[in-house]
Amino acid sequence: MCCHHSLEVNVPGIQNVDFLIAICLMLGAILYTSVGHAGSSVYIAIMSLFGVPAQVIKPTALVLNIIVSSYTSFRYIRAKLFDLKLYVPLAVGAIPMSFLGGSIDLPSEIYKPIVGAILFFAGIMFLFQLNPQGEKEPKHPHVAISVLTGAVIGLLSGLTGTGGGIFLSPLIIFFAWTTVKGASGTAALFILTNSVFGLLGYVTSVSSVTELPDALWLFAIAVIVGALIGTRLGIKQFSNEMVKRALGAVLIIASTKLIFNW
Repeated sequence: MCCHHSLEVNVPGIQNVDFLIAICLMLGAILYTSVGHAGSSVYIAIMSLFGVPAQVIKPTALVLNIIVSSYTSFRYIRAKLFDLKLYVPLAVGAIPMSFLGGSIDLPSEIYKPIVGAILFFAGIMFLFQLNPQGEKEPKHPHVAISVLTGAVIGLLSGLTGTGGGIFLSPLIIFFAWTTVKGASGTAALFILTNSVFGLLGYVTSVSSVTELPDALWLFAIAVIVGALIGTRLGIKQFSNEMVKRALGAVLIIASTKLIFNW
């Protein structure tokens, strides 16, 4: 007992487990941003594995997503890896629906299996590389299709706290709606848009933001550091294939925990 007590870090409102969660979030951000994603799926997976309540996971994931996708969007847009003509109709559909989704507070017994299914899908995508390889001749979809796509993904994003990039990126690449390089920045800004309006929807639907954890500032620092490392340095020791498979395994484990309520 004495030894355990000596290892405690005394920060008001912060528990030892919060530091462990923060470390995992930082590692998740490093891995995710190194392969071009903002990281919401892995943030949700990590919080789920640590038993964070569902009503806390959603707003926390949205805040962390806004932080990371703001940075990644800036980098991609500055590098001109962005397709404005594709982004605008997607955002037109996504903005009202992500706001609506954010304002809906799903009961835990509904939220968990939905998010579990999304994490499972994301894990399969990473493990088995369902994204088709190779560059096709890009062609923008009809505006109505883009708006509808944005609306569906926006609603899912707002409901669950995910950014929607795990759905949008494969769609863009599979149907060759823009170049593979252009997909990165377009998806990043789309994720940011969804997360901002999803969080606004959440804030307007609750009397107070009591569901945000006391350790939010710590988690925010963790993902900022992770994003800086992941986007600037990349993963030097491991190949992208190894990173994606590791992420896939984490997501599938977390999805199983959520779906079966372990």
